[in-house]
Amino acid sequence: MTPDQPGELDRDAASALWRDYVASLPVPPLDEPTVERFGDSAALADELLGLVLAGTKRATAGLVADFAADGEPLPRIGGHWVACDGAGVPRCVLRSTELRLGPLHSVDVAFAWDEGEGDRSRAGWLEGHERYFRRTQAARGQEWTGDLEVVFERFCVVWPPEVADRD
Repeated sequence: MTPDQPGELDRDAASALWRDYVASLPVPPLDEPTVERFGDSAALADELLGLVLAGTKRATAGLVADFAADGEPLPRIGGHWVACDGAGVPRCVLRSTELRLGPLHSVDVAFAWDEGEGDRSRAGWLEGHERYFRRTQAARGQEWTGDLEVVFERFCVVWPPEVADRD
């Protein structure tokens, strides 16, 4: 692994983290979680996960085209995912609480704030995310256009207990 290249996702450790979470529940979820990381580099994954673990980041956005290209289903409300760091180590379980589809420019001030990145402004969010999506689209050999559909997702941290959101 180089500083920019993320490590392989540790799916065995993710399964163990998931089993610990499920064992804590009175009724287990029906679906298995996805195992993912934020961003497109190890450094970005670590930075964004750090914001999650600190309680600052409670939203994320991704291109519908990226989910399709990766063969991944779109998130669903109540669905879970295990968030890994840049080295691929699972660090927490997230549960999707709100989803919306729309073009990038449809982001509102509250969502930009909840993403917890940069200065948390809508303008900063738009600049950073357009730059990110242009980069990821180019890496796929595709061109960015402003009308690409974005999944706007809010989430809560549900496991482990020391970083879980308090209801």
